[in-house]
Amino acid sequence: MRRRRLLRAALAGAAATATAACTPRMIPMGPPVGEPSLAGDALVMADGARLPLHRWLPPGGRPPRAVILALHGFNEYARSFAEDPAPLFTAAGVAVYAYDQRGFGQAPHRGIWAGAETLAHDAATAARLIRARHPGVPLVLLGESMGASVIMVAAASAEPPPVDGYVLLAPAVWGRSTMPALVRWILDAAARTIPLVAFRNTVGGITPTDNIERLQRWSRDPLIIRETRVDAAKGLVDLMDEAVAAAPRFGTASPRHPPTLLLYGARDQLVPAGPTRRVLRSLPASARARVGYYAEGHHQLLRDRNGPAVVRDILAWIEDPTAPLPSGADEAAQGWIGEAA
Repeated sequence: MRRRRLLRAALAGAAATATAACTPRMIPMGPPVGEPSLAGDALVMADGARLPLHRWLPPGGRPPRAVILALHGFNEYARSFAEDPAPLFTAAGVAVYAYDQRGFGQAPHRGIWAGAETLAHDAATAARLIRARHPGVPLVLLGESMGASVIMVAAASAEPPPVDGYVLLAPAVWGRSTMPALVRWILDAAARTIPLVAFRNTVGGITPTDNIERLQRWSRDPLIIRETRVDAAKGLVDLMDEAVAAAPRFGTASPRHPPTLLLYGARDQLVPAGPTRRVLRSLPASARARVGYYAEGHHQLLRDRNGPAVVRDILAWIEDPTAPLPSGADEAAQGWIGEAA
């Protein structure tokens, strides 16, 4: 009898261990332990998490005429803005701040998904801290791919970021509602059975930018995540679902009603055009969305060889959100938005 009880206990323990091993892991923000703060080279969140902060300021000690807080894409980190856009922005008198989001770069729990709510909460908190650092200066929240989706969730929350404008670069909005059924089935099955398994990020034939030299140099950075866990990939898709759901409420909770600039490239191989157009059509009128469409643009518009033209468009929009974009990308977008999804 005693042996049977021991055997049953051992089997139950083994089953529990196996179940735990097949549970997707997520590490969201913890309980607050203090006030958020900007501490030198890091943003310190309320739960004590230190998010490495990078900054690029106008030369010669000039005060910035505007400030951009930039959110990086999936598996990248804050220095993805260092080589290409930052020098162009700072030369025009615009300061750029960027931080490593949780799970990326040198932020806590590298490779582990933090959850859409946590990432959005961090973005709103970071915006408040940067605004306090530069009072009275226009503040723009810019996001690339995953970073843009984080912004969409944050802007639809009860406590949106206190900013003067949003720039969404190729927002990751390919949610489950527009994914092929087979892709959804594979992702959900993998998340249930092998959530901790990691796969190489490279996919044959898919190029995120036409600036291959820049891409190769950046891909050698040791802080880039080269293998993605299944549960992290599921977390990204969950975030995209939340961004799509948040689109009709985008910016509606903010008393500022900040304008929005959404930019997309015709050669984007990572986020399809159809889902992007659907999201655009669902944005509220209060978002005052201006759209730029680049016929030669890829997913990483700022890294593309045409990146300087994209930067000039962003600078012009910051100066006057109602004025035409210098490149004519807003005119090109009019026909693209109306195309059948």
